Amino acid sequence: MGQGCRHFKEGDRVLVYHISGCGFCPNCRRGFPISCTGEGKAAYGWQRDGGHAEYLLAEEKDLILLPDALSYEDGAFISCGVGTAYEGILRGEVSGSDNVLVVGLGPVGMMAMMLAKGRGAKRIIGVDMLPERLAMAKQLGVMDHGYLATTEGLPQIIAELTHGGADVALDCSGNAAGRLLALQSTADWGRVVYIGETGKVEFEVSADLMHHQRRIIGSWVTSLFHMEKCAHDLTDWKLWPRNAITHRFSLEQAGDAYALMASGKCGKVVINFPD
Repeated sequence: MGQGCRHFKEGDRVLVYHISGCGFCPNCRRGFPISCTGEGKAAYGWQRDGGHAEYLLAEEKDLILLPDALSYEDGAFISCGVGTAYEGILRGEVSGSDNVLVVGLGPVGMMAMMLAKGRGAKRIIGVDMLPERLAMAKQLGVMDHGYLATTEGLPQIIAELTHGGADVALDCSGNAAGRLLALQSTADWGRVVYIGETGKVEFEVSADLMHHQRRIIGSWVTSLFHMEKCAHDLTDWKLWPRNAITHRFSLEQAGDAYALMASGKCGKVVINFPD
């Protein structure tokens, strides 16, 4: 502990927001160091040392107290993937009256469904290329209806199931076809949140967007405040991100862990350290 630490004490269980911002630019002032535009922005595990070591040196301003009910695995998951899904759920304004569609059921998409369940969504629909991920979502109890992305006529199927389309659609795939599916499966006046990174999407502005009064929202990671709130909401909802972990590895097995993750045929993969 550095001499200047005022808010945490030795023995506190914490999670680390994965970007350390300058603290003074408009985005940092909003609590979004991920979007820092000032000098000195550094990602843990990129511009500065990260979590693939027994110890991680972090700045106090980047720490969040981990609630007792959450494990260190939960905390590590929240600090990026779960927080990213949580912000998308907030931007989509998911509530108990909503039919929610999630396209792309990797770890972020799986968490988006878990969080939609926590927010009380009326019906949760998942779409993915891999049957293994649909099966896992069912096993976790976070999905009411699941479809392979290759299913013909999905927008029409979803419209019939929901009596008009999804109120909120979240694309976590970053895939052009997935993004278009999310948009075209959304109800009139619905919200579409693009969470998945990279790539492009092409659509008819009038036919797919304007004439249906749909909104498209971009969402990138989350704020420090929302990450902290996410940790407490998960505790209140008794939802545990660790339940989505399918494989655990030691640091010496990191190469195997990354290879498995790249295959897509798994849930969340973690690297653990001895107690």
